[in-house]
Amino acid sequence: MLTILRLSLTRTLLLSLILSSMAAPANAARSVTSKGEPGSVLSTPPNMTYFASEGDTLSSIAKRFTEKTQNWSILGKVNHISNDRTIPVGSLILIPFELLPEDPSEAKVLALAGSSIAKTSNGTESPVSLGNVYKEGTQITTGKNGFLTLVLPDDSRISIPSNSQVTLSRLRMTKYTQSPRTEIALLQGRVESKVTPLESNKGRFEVRSPLAVAGVRGTHFRVGVNDDGITNEVLSGGVAVGNAKKPNTLVLPAGKGNVISQEGVGKPVDLLPAPALVSGYQLQDRPTIVFTLDKTKEAASYHLQIANDAQAQNIVMEARSADNRFKFDGLPDGNYFVRASAIDTLGLEGLPLTQAFTLKARPEPPFNVQPKAKLRAEKVDFVWTESADAKAYHLQVSSDASFKQIILDQTDIKEVQFSADKITNGKYYWRVATIAQVNGKADQGPYSDVQAFTLMSPQTMNAPADDGGNQLSFNWPSEPGQKFLIQIARDATFKDVYLSKELDQVELRIPRPDSGLYFIRVRATDADGYVGAFTATQKLTIFTRWTTSSGEPIQSGSGIVKPGF
Repeated sequence: MLTILRLSLTRTLLLSLILSSMAAPANAARSVTSKGEPGSVLSTPPNMTYFASEGDTLSSIAKRFTEKTQNWSILGKVNHISNDRTIPVGSLILIPFELLPEDPSEAKVLALAGSSIAKTSNGTESPVSLGNVYKEGTQITTGKNGFLTLVLPDDSRISIPSNSQVTLSRLRMTKYTQSPRTEIALLQGRVESKVTPLESNKGRFEVRSPLAVAGVRGTHFRVGVNDDGITNEVLSGGVAVGNAKKPNTLVLPAGKGNVISQEGVGKPVDLLPAPALVSGYQLQDRPTIVFTLDKTKEAASYHLQIANDAQAQNIVMEARSADNRFKFDGLPDGNYFVRASAIDTLGLEGLPLTQAFTLKARPEPPFNVQPKAKLRAEKVDFVWTESADAKAYHLQVSSDASFKQIILDQTDIKEVQFSADKITNGKYYWRVATIAQVNGKADQGPYSDVQAFTLMSPQTMNAPADDGGNQLSFNWPSEPGQKFLIQIARDATFKDVYLSKELDQVELRIPRPDSGLYFIRVRATDADGYVGAFTATQKLTIFTRWTTSSGEPIQSGSGIVKPGF
């Protein structure tokens, strides 16, 4: 069984109408003009008007314009001429469009994305390229990520999405009037057609699929092949659908669709309304663009396309998913359109929503390195990764996550770090953007992901001192739950470590070390696991002293006795 989508009446039906209403078209044409240059023609749908030349008869006119002499009798009935006689020069003769012979037409590749293969009628295969022109009999197969749009001479458009296969089974136009005669055979996948109104030229446009035929006049519609049958969806105008035995079973108006299967022609159903896009899609600032649709209760899945044009004839990416969230990668920066629709449980795709959006993801921002979470320091060192092609960086610090209260706005940073020493304790948010040089001008990309941090007072240590006793005591301020690491070294770089000890208390007591210069520092680990920086290094000089035989320091009226005093 073959289902057909018809853009016009069949030839037989149209000829019967011609023969049953001969007077109306003749009178209509003559009401427009009754005189013309002998031998000239005019397009006066549904007929072509010819002005007779010297010696013309109905037979000669039929032979010349329809290529069949026997058609003179039809011309006679249409023009109320009872015999095949000589016609006066300049007489108006109506020739129905349906009698005119046809010339070959063509389809040109208007838009292309991904890979597709064209197979001509002689079996030659080649990749589809933008601007290619294809003749009748060409079969086109789109790849997994392929999409293309064909344009016909009358500006009708045929869009073929990915994983589809069509044959341009009829590409013709009538002689003299250039009325299109187009037939597309859909073998696999889907096809979307936007047909130029045909009322003025009585053209035809049909989409044939394994189970059905559909025909339209000046409309926008889709036809798809799936496991359950043939889906027809009308976006504007009207479409006559049916099977091969009864091609005009019903007419689908705009907003309606149906499924044709082995069991018959399904009833018209309402197409699902266009889904809404969750706000925030308008500016995409990452190479991976993300769209989220509001869920439609009746939807089984969704279809989303990215196009260069509002008419979605130059599709660059598309996807179908049961999920309402879509991600795409690989698009260059620029202005685009997103088209989204919901698909019902019958497999019918609903009405589309088309919205503009901008992708500005380059130059890509660096990754924030530090600070993160919180920081105990007198100054804040901001550090980030290096970005390719970066000429400079732009750093912003704010006291709110929406960056309305910016406290630091530093541009033209040449390094991948920046130190700020005038930030008071509190919670802050920071981000950084890459600045590149494009065509001699500075081009700033999007900011990095916002990183929050809390600035707190740095860890301190009470100044150590040598009181001359046999034990030394070190202590420092603390917060609940903290643990500490104290280090004592003989050098300022802490390579020669005298002592390194972890504590959960705020004081360390040790036996008096040998006399000399020592360096001391403490680092705190907060209860939440945050490891702070070491305190500023403290110096401690252990002086030489006199002691008794028991090891106690010798005292005098002025204190502990030291050698040389």
